[in-house]
Amino acid sequence: MRNEELEENQPLNIELSEEIAEGIYANLAMIAHSHTEFVIDFISMLPGMPKAKVRSRIITTPEHAKRFLMALKDNIEKYEDTFGKIRLAEEPVRFPINFGGTMGEA
Repeated sequence: MRNEELEENQPLNIELSEEIAEGIYANLAMIAHSHTEFVIDFISMLPGMPKAKVRSRIITTPEHAKRFLMALKDNIEKYEDTFGKIRLAEEPVRFPINFGGTMGEA
């Protein structure tokens, strides 16, 4: 058996520390990308507050970003099958700041 086959058959052991398991609240995500990576900033934006704080930044490859998109789409479909459609606000959130790079929103 090749090393690659041995690695593929091994279960993935994922460690989750208590600090990370608590999670971080974010109600806004901003996305930028280059030809080699995607940068996703998860932000906590509170009503009436002039500042929004980046709570976490994830940097990943384009392939992993696409896999994340597919996994998120699958999970949203399963959620909506169970709990009903997720309604979006009529007005999109306006961003007063620009982090630079090519922008997206979520």
